[in-house]
Amino acid sequence: MRTPDQEPRVINSVLVANRGEIARRIFRTARCLGLSTVAVYSTADARMPFVDEADAAVQLPGNTPGETYLRADLVVDAARRAGADAVHPGYGFLSENAAFAQAVIDAGLTWIGPPVDAISSMGSKIEAKKLMAAAGVPVLAELTPAEVSADDLPVLVKASAGGGGRGMRVVTRLADLAAEIDAASAEAESAFGDGTVFCERYLASGRHIEVQVMADRHGTIWAVGERECSIQRRHQKVVEEAPSPLVERLPSMRPRLFDAARKAAAAINYVGAGTVEFLADEDGNFYFLEMNTRLQVEHPVTEETTGLDLVELQLAVAADEHLPPEPPPTVGHAIEVRLYAEDPLHDWQPQTGTLQRFALEQEVRTAADPGQVRSRHTGVRVDSGVESGSEVSAYYDAMLAKVIAFGTDRAAVARRLGGVLERAVIHGVGTNRDLLAWVLRHPAFLAGDTDTSFFDTHGVGPAVDDAVVRVSALAAALADSAGRVGPVRVPSGWRNLASQPQRKSYRYGDEMVEVEYRLTRDGLVVDDGIQLISLDHGRVVLEVDGVRRAFDVTAYGGLTCVDSPLGSVALHPVERFVDPADQVAAGSLVAPMPGTVIRVGVAVGDVVKQGQPLLWLEAMKMEHTIAAPADGVVGELKVAAGQQVEVGAVLAVVGEDV
Repeated sequence: MRTPDQEPRVINSVLVANRGEIARRIFRTARCLGLSTVAVYSTADARMPFVDEADAAVQLPGNTPGETYLRADLVVDAARRAGADAVHPGYGFLSENAAFAQAVIDAGLTWIGPPVDAISSMGSKIEAKKLMAAAGVPVLAELTPAEVSADDLPVLVKASAGGGGRGMRVVTRLADLAAEIDAASAEAESAFGDGTVFCERYLASGRHIEVQVMADRHGTIWAVGERECSIQRRHQKVVEEAPSPLVERLPSMRPRLFDAARKAAAAINYVGAGTVEFLADEDGNFYFLEMNTRLQVEHPVTEETTGLDLVELQLAVAADEHLPPEPPPTVGHAIEVRLYAEDPLHDWQPQTGTLQRFALEQEVRTAADPGQVRSRHTGVRVDSGVESGSEVSAYYDAMLAKVIAFGTDRAAVARRLGGVLERAVIHGVGTNRDLLAWVLRHPAFLAGDTDTSFFDTHGVGPAVDDAVVRVSALAAALADSAGRVGPVRVPSGWRNLASQPQRKSYRYGDEMVEVEYRLTRDGLVVDDGIQLISLDHGRVVLEVDGVRRAFDVTAYGGLTCVDSPLGSVALHPVERFVDPADQVAAGSLVAPMPGTVIRVGVAVGDVVKQGQPLLWLEAMKMEHTIAAPADGVVGELKVAAGQQVEVGAVLAVVGEDV
């Protein structure tokens, strides 16, 4: 069954209308197939790895998505200028924009994606649910905001367009509904250009199960295994795996899921790679959530359990090739984690800056070798958008990389993946690495108890132990005093008396860590009885309570990173004397990250209460509330809506109410 959108053409050069890890991922397969590649990039991305890896690259002037990656006209023009004959949208940005797909086709280029009508039909979640219900796919009843009553609570407010957790709010009190609808609509308008929202019943502890589909132009529709993506924060996936632990426990679910997914694809004459997402309960009942008419972020876990290269199949389908009658079976298990530049212990606050060092162990491959999957071998794959020296900006999603492990046994795969994360060397930007390793070791995860309320139920893991921070700070101070990292200093500092202890202060998060020690002819003298074994080129070996461990210390300007088997600790050396000009007034609210002020809710002179929202920042495609630190009066307001701010900029000052 040929779709009417376009006739297939020979593909020689592919432009990827995206950035970061997905651009690099598509480039890898294109190169393997002998195709040339074209990147488009924003000003902020000019030095990112994906730009250098393309055979040709075209700049989209500007930084924000609205200026660059969401400009269909600029992307199509870039394809023409670079001589590309096909466009792959990746995920996010314009990947599910029917007008963009049509513009690509109208320009005489091959669209590596589904038919325009299929994108349109799934582009509105409201209309999509009606189509799916008519096709016999189970759905949750849609509620208009005016219909919601107290008996319907809790409800989920969702953006009709787009996804990724943006434009989504859980409402538990009817009094909050109007405000949450306004907030969700504003976020959806900013992210997708469409502020339409709707409501549906919220299942607080459901399972997020999805089915990968692949369809050709000749009527073959594959259901290529299911994935479970239940562990989420802010309605965005954090851990994904194939197959689903729930479906493995209830195997009768699988044929019903696959049948529903194939019905969904057939109902809209789907062609290419897509994902049908469901919300399931513990009894195996499931309901249609949405269909993503694109490649998913988590597609590697399907590749690693089937041996398929889904990007290669997308290109083959676009070239009018036939799929075999049946997909390969799922073999073994794969788990993917999303490594984000964010702080889970502080409300998932995004982190920005320069990645001074970024190193994770991996086996460089594009997709699985089925022979390896069937063996006892446990492998690791890293799909990364960054490398050492990359700049993490506030303009785009906070995901740095996807780390995937695969093998025959789920517990062994989780153990291997946790170890890879714990041994990773990531300097310069805070990440959720510790959280991910904690999840993979958690008894509930290992038991397959992974519903969407995982973090609400279990928390986000402990902070780094104080004792680990103290011994890491000691290692940093010793390495610094010996001149092994950073500028060489005289070991005795301000004093030349052996009897006087050395003192050094570091800032760790919001806390101060004081280190005091003496180096004598008899060795290291510390109150805790720690013994210095060796100190050489930034490696400090200490013995604590009879246990010897190595601490690798690396210093950058204003940052000292300490990596050891106990964990990774980022410290900021504190100068002995602080320039008064660097201090801010009491009550100052400073920007926790670079971003854009999207709303201001107060004026100078307003009386505010502790915790009251004062203004809102948008950074890394998320909205962040800046609240009053205490009761008081707004004495200064230094920003306005639409203004760009840098990290540390004073936004407002709240003084005492006199």
